[in-house]
Amino acid sequence: MTSYDALLLVSFGGPEGPQDVMPFLENVTRGRNVPRRRLEEVAEHYYHFGGVSPINDHCRRLKAAIEADFAAHGLDLPVYWGNRNWTPYLTDTVRQMAADGVRRAAAFVTSAYSGYSSCGQYRDDIARAREQVPGAPEIDKLRVYYNHPGFVEPFVEATRAALDRLPAGLRQAAHLAFTAHSVPLAQPGRERYAAELADITEVVAERAAPGHERALVYQSRSGPPTQPWLEPDICDHLRKLHAARTEAVVVVPIGFVSDHMEVKYDLDVEAAAVAAELGLAFERAATPGTHPAYVAMVRQLLTERMAGPGAERPALGALGARPDDCPEECCRARR
Repeated sequence: MTSYDALLLVSFGGPEGPQDVMPFLENVTRGRNVPRRRLEEVAEHYYHFGGVSPINDHCRRLKAAIEADFAAHGLDLPVYWGNRNWTPYLTDTVRQMAADGVRRAAAFVTSAYSGYSSCGQYRDDIARAREQVPGAPEIDKLRVYYNHPGFVEPFVEATRAALDRLPAGLRQAAHLAFTAHSVPLAQPGRERYAAELADITEVVAERAAPGHERALVYQSRSGPPTQPWLEPDICDHLRKLHAARTEAVVVVPIGFVSDHMEVKYDLDVEAAAVAAELGLAFERAATPGTHPAYVAMVRQLLTERMAGPGAERPALGALGARPDDCPEECCRARR
């Protein structure tokens, strides 16, 4: 049985004002030779919302909800929060944990899937932060949870609710478009990432709206046109639906745990505008956010890890629960 002194909430981070936007984007793209013009294009997405990303506020609310859930279930553990790309930076949080006497912590990452961007990079971030802090606590990342009931059931509810918001005459034939962040085909773990998305897309579709046509599509690609990424793109998919005389679509951001900027802008602004131009009825399902089942899942993943290998590991779909320690080919960067 493993004992922990704290839970560490690890997230991507985001700007909290117009003055933060370009420094934040420079953090995100450091070492990737992204042209300045491309950063300025992406910055406009943030300026559209006053230069504020919703992700930090989400993390504040999620942290408070986890703390309340822990207290309600007699789990006396402090909850810390650190980001990859903006304050509070992960290294600063690990330094505070060490100063507070934390010796071993479990890390919950606001990314549900396998693959380098979703899992391996966060593992690298945690390792790098620990290297920079003398006396840093041991930190174990909790397992990938894309098919945990606490992640799936909020999407089932949200998909049904989005269908109900469509005009009554369009609901029965509405198409379900499940979206996730695209990644380069060459990225480590891409195959596993795509397989997990396909697996849980079918689970949510069958539970929420059996019989409806559905598709897994992608969004938010940022690489050069010459670099192949996962496809099809959501906006291209909407155009194909229109050409096939589909009248209504529900977009389910199955790849996201909360309303990140990619959801608020790439779906609620760009994709919604394409649908409106085509005359396609459009509704977007909510992300889990601080849904009680999602919050409870954090505690369940923690207590499962504390109990050891014999603990029940709930998982839906065909692929089963992912291991605590990812295989080398799953999400490691190619050095």
